[in-house]
Amino acid sequence: MLVTTLLKGIVIGIVIALPVGPVGVLCVRRTLFEGPVFGIVSGLGAATADTIYSIVAGFGLTAVREEILAYEHWLGAAGGAFLLYLGLKALLSREAPVAEPLDGEALLGAYASTFALTIINPITILAFAAIFAQLGVAEGATLADIGALVLGVFLGSLLWWLGICFGIASVRQFVGRGFALTLLSRISGTILTFSGAALLAAAIIGLMKSGR
Repeated sequence: MLVTTLLKGIVIGIVIALPVGPVGVLCVRRTLFEGPVFGIVSGLGAATADTIYSIVAGFGLTAVREEILAYEHWLGAAGGAFLLYLGLKALLSREAPVAEPLDGEALLGAYASTFALTIINPITILAFAAIFAQLGVAEGATLADIGALVLGVFLGSLLWWLGICFGIASVRQFVGRGFALTLLSRISGTILTFSGAALLAAAIIGLMKSGR
């Protein structure tokens, strides 16, 4: 029974992580330009945030969920501003990108940034609540059942990010150092910039409507 619940959690983790949004673009960019280790650690940050939200949904911590949603616009503004910064930094950089680890960015920073971007996205917790309502543990489930489901979510999310990172790492050597690498840098920077601007604009509109 626990094995079935674990497998169910793995499926949920993959489904939640499947949409390749700004965090996915960031993981791909880091894998490509900074090396697979940075990409994997970044994916681990996103998987950790998914796991925390699965705990909230799995244990029915409604108060925690409502508290997070109460600040959804402020959280969205913070995430949008950070993505906008990363995107503009990539677009405005005049140095040719080199597919080597960049100086000055610690692994902890790579982990923390994707963790923060995932945890401040209120859509994630709403998605978990909806999926857990359909596929989650049954009423009267034991602590072991919920634990197996949460573990499965972590493994599923991590497997997805590992797949992306290893996939990008396998073709990284064929990209080279010239025009193709520069083009990929500009494309990823543009995606991050527009994602950040859209998220920031939506958050500002939401704050204006709510009067906060």
